[in-house]
Amino acid sequence: MSRLEHVNLTVSDPEASAALIEAVFGWEILWQGPSQLGGRTIHIGDAQDYLALYTHDAPAAFPKGQPLNHVGIVVDDLAATEARVVAAGLTPFNHGDYEPGRRFYFFDHDGIEFEVVSYA
Repeated sequence: MSRLEHVNLTVSDPEASAALIEAVFGWEILWQGPSQLGGRTIHIGDAQDYLALYTHDAPAAFPKGQPLNHVGIVVDDLAATEARVVAAGLTPFNHGDYEPGRRFYFFDHDGIEFEVVSYA
C-alpha cells in the first residue's frame, strides 16, 4: 500500500497560509519550526495527510503551473467549504459537477490553486 503523506508548498507567509487552511478546511497545525535548509515550515493537516508550508529568503523557483497545477482536497460539504473560501476573501471559480464528483477551484494569496471536491 502507498499513499500521499504531504505536499510541500513554498509560500510567502506560512502563518497566514496556515490560518487560511485552518479556516477553510478545519485542519490543525501539527508541527512548526525552522526548516533544515533555512527558512520556516508549518505542517498543517490531519492524522494522515498534511501540507508543509515553507518559506525561505530566495524567490520561488517556479511560476504557477510549472510544475504544480493544483492541490486537490476532498471535503464532505462543498457548499460550506465554498462559503468559508468566500469569507476568507477569495473567489471560487470553475465549478463542475461531473464524475466522479462536484468541485470548484480557488487561488490562495500566493497564487497556489486548490481544487475542492466532494464525492458525497
